Amino acid sequence: MKFTDSQRFYSINTYLKGRFGKKMAKLSIEAGFTCPNRDGKVSYGGCKFCSSGGSGELASDISGQIRLLSDKWPNAGHLAYFQSHTNTYASVNVLRSKYYAALSHPEIEGIVIATRPDCLDDKILDLLAEINENHFMWIELGLQTIHEKTLNSMNIGYQLTDYDKAIYELSKRKIKTVTHLILGLPGETERDMFESLHHVTNSGIFGIKLHLMNIVSTSPLYREMPEYVSFDSLESYVDLVVRMIEEIPPDITIHRLTGDVPRKLLISPEWSYKKRTILNAINRELRIRDTFQGAKLNK
Repeated sequence: MKFTDSQRFYSINTYLKGRFGKKMAKLSIEAGFTCPNRDGKVSYGGCKFCSSGGSGELASDISGQIRLLSDKWPNAGHLAYFQSHTNTYASVNVLRSKYYAALSHPEIEGIVIATRPDCLDDKILDLLAEINENHFMWIELGLQTIHEKTLNSMNIGYQLTDYDKAIYELSKRKIKTVTHLILGLPGETERDMFESLHHVTNSGIFGIKLHLMNIVSTSPLYREMPEYVSFDSLESYVDLVVRMIEEIPPDITIHRLTGDVPRKLLISPEWSYKKRTILNAINRELRIRDTFQGAKLNK
């Protein structure tokens, strides 16, 4: 990827425009799944940072999402994004029915499936491989951190070994993967966050999402730590993200550099609902420092 003054990292939008020849919009689909960390198979209550909606408050159905986004992107293509909760947590027959129903919609040109790394058995992996042979697809894995102390304290319910196994099995089937990391989890140092970054960027991923740790009013974490603030200022968050971008290999697509939370649910950081402001600040700081994705690698 060759970077320019106006484009200093490899955004997923750039990749998709090159792949499809047009803007592609992800339609956040609510498919009725739950999570093994909520129904008792792994634990109850969900991950402590997760909202009651399973991080899918903006999700609906395909037609509703197209209507919602048609004014903003009237000529865009569409990917069906199974976002809320754990979207491989069902029998393979149920999954097959839901995935192919989305793919059969005339407006859908591909599929994105968000899940946990511990919810990919052999039958599900084979179904995903089947879909991947004939449709555009990637899988999103919510790792969040590589550190056992945080995985346990946040009631996440899986370990790094689950992630490493999932990446291996998905890569073996030539399925693209995108890994989520949360920056600013309680108890984590900057060094911890960079260790997580380096592990996932060395694991053969297609893309990465960096999420700002938001405290939302419907999360267990808010009840437990109501005063917690992940970053004291927008500037401190921007500084960290810019330094992380410098250490992400330039062939890895960047899907997110902050997080989307409905303002009515947000507790802290109080400025984090300003997504456009945060992204503009990151791009401005990259220009000021005259730096770009991967700039600090091999130095």
